[in-house]
Amino acid sequence: MNSIAEQVSMINKASRVYSALRTNRPRTKADLKNYVKVFLGIDVPDKSICPQHAAPMDYLAHCFFSDFNPQAPRLNADAAVWANRGGGKTELAAVATLLDCIFKPNCQVRILGGSLEQSNRMYDYLLEFLGRGFSGFIKGKVRKEKCSFVNNASVEVLTQSATSVRGCHIQKLRCDEVELFDEQVFAAAQFVTQSTDGIIAAMEVISTMHRPYGLMHKVISSAEQRDVPIFKWCLWEVIEKCIDRNCSQCPLWSDCGGKAKNADGYLKIDDCITQMQRSSRAGWEAEMLCERPSLENLVFAEFDPSVHVRSLDYDPNLPLYRSLDFGFVNPFVCLWIQVDGDGFVRVIDEYVRSRASIDVHAAVLKERTPVSEEKVTATFCDPAGAGRSDVTGTSTTSELRALGIRTRYRRSGILEGVELIRRALRDGQGKTKLAISPACPRLIEALSCYHYPDAASGAERELPLKDGLYDHPIDALRYFFVNYTRRAKPAIRRY
Repeated sequence: MNSIAEQVSMINKASRVYSALRTNRPRTKADLKNYVKVFLGIDVPDKSICPQHAAPMDYLAHCFFSDFNPQAPRLNADAAVWANRGGGKTELAAVATLLDCIFKPNCQVRILGGSLEQSNRMYDYLLEFLGRGFSGFIKGKVRKEKCSFVNNASVEVLTQSATSVRGCHIQKLRCDEVELFDEQVFAAAQFVTQSTDGIIAAMEVISTMHRPYGLMHKVISSAEQRDVPIFKWCLWEVIEKCIDRNCSQCPLWSDCGGKAKNADGYLKIDDCITQMQRSSRAGWEAEMLCERPSLENLVFAEFDPSVHVRSLDYDPNLPLYRSLDFGFVNPFVCLWIQVDGDGFVRVIDEYVRSRASIDVHAAVLKERTPVSEEKVTATFCDPAGAGRSDVTGTSTTSELRALGIRTRYRRSGILEGVELIRRALRDGQGKTKLAISPACPRLIEALSCYHYPDAASGAERELPLKDGLYDHPIDALRYFFVNYTRRAKPAIRRY
């Protein structure tokens, strides 16, 4: 039997080995997972359960190894993380921050939350990790909003202000709960990251997606175009493994379908059942299943791309209409529309362009219209286009007429046109009389995102938000419906 002195010696040796291992940089994804489990006590889920989803461990590996990949030195290190409530997003981002500061000398990390409270939550996780044996890596005093490391890396919490964001040039920016961001702050944040030797600049956008028209929706929609990796996981990637439960009696079964049998996460099944039972279905789908945002504030909740979007070509046997919404800074919009004998409306093409003169628009309209001008049944437009300009003394409609395009309009309220579009999307019998071609992406996006103001009351709450983005394609569609449904009335005026 070893003596006490020998046992103490063995313990000291083990302690030195343990301390040395803490400074060894993980070389593989498996090494990284084990490092976090051993030194932080966090077993990061590493199984993707749903099709096209990622595991939380995939995000952490991307963050860490993006700066240690000699085969792809210009790798896009940005990331969009779309995950469920309670999915460990903030804690995992804090883990990534700790690893950056330990293993990447001179790395400057900034935390920017949707609120100061959210920023502090990630920073508090980091401070807790430092207390698990990492205090030796710290240089100087740990402050309430900032700490520095002996290798000259540092972490700082930023506030939700453009001034705070614009004043820094750093390598890693972690934006947590971006759905709650001020849009001007988010716009300023796009320009603060700069690469250095050995560290690739990265902006990480982390959030659930509460609204189909919010910032996170815009980030996810544009991520593929910008070649930004999307790491999406939901309840099933982070729920605990289901063992010895009766599936037929489980409230989660309709969504689960056995997924939890293959899970390897940490969320307690009973907690998830409780959350589901006390939430709305829309909230459950958006917050936990990451299927789609809540439609509660949408103007056209009836719009379903799987129903209303289909391949459509010009049919020479049907009348052709155009519908215009005028704009210069805001976009000029034209929709090409046909209607069959049963009154089924087919939007076959769109044109959306800002900062161009009316003669430029007129030339495009003529070029893209599949028939000559005299064969266009009608071109409907925004009534405001008949107003004379104080500068030119002419109106947009008279300018178009001089260029060979006759327009007509009828004055109407916004809600009248909205109701007509809703009726076409789905009438009282549940039937649809509106289809849109994939050649109209801006209109499709607008129908998916056009919404009421988030913070309004009284009459303002009844009118959709004029945000300068989604309202213009909708306005063009409105003008078609209010004119087409009353096209035989003498109130229609020609210009």
